[in-house]
Amino acid sequence: MASLDDVRTIVALDHGLATAATVRPDGSLQSTVVNAGVVAHPHDGRAVAAFVARGGTRKLDHLRADPRTTLSWRAGWAWVTVEGTVDLCGPDDPLDGVGDERRRLLLREIFAAAGGEHEDWAEYDRVVAAERRVAVLVSPVRIYQNP
Repeated sequence: MASLDDVRTIVALDHGLATAATVRPDGSLQSTVVNAGVVAHPHDGRAVAAFVARGGTRKLDHLRADPRTTLSWRAGWAWVTVEGTVDLCGPDDPLDGVGDERRRLLLREIFAAAGGEHEDWAEYDRVVAAERRVAVLVSPVRIYQNP
């Protein structure tokens, strides 16, 4: 049975590049490429898949209306998919109990978990705030893979 540990393994192989699928209002699917990894949920510390979305994107509109997504990572012929429900945490999507400082650090954690590195965290924080970026936290309902 696949797990989030399998996601952690494949993230390291290709910079956390993943395809994220969301549901449009008409029921059709929208897909996009994101950098995603695994972090601790800020409420209870359980492992969740996560990515950072720029504010004002269609994927956020879709997730606000229907908080489900599917993330798929691949490296060569190996892949792992996580289907799950979403919690959003951003300036326009407050998450109970998560203040501005915790959200700032959470966005950094997700970026790093997805393979990101930054030489100037203050600049990262400035850009993230200016773009009203949102932490997308995916609680797994189903995980499967091709080894």
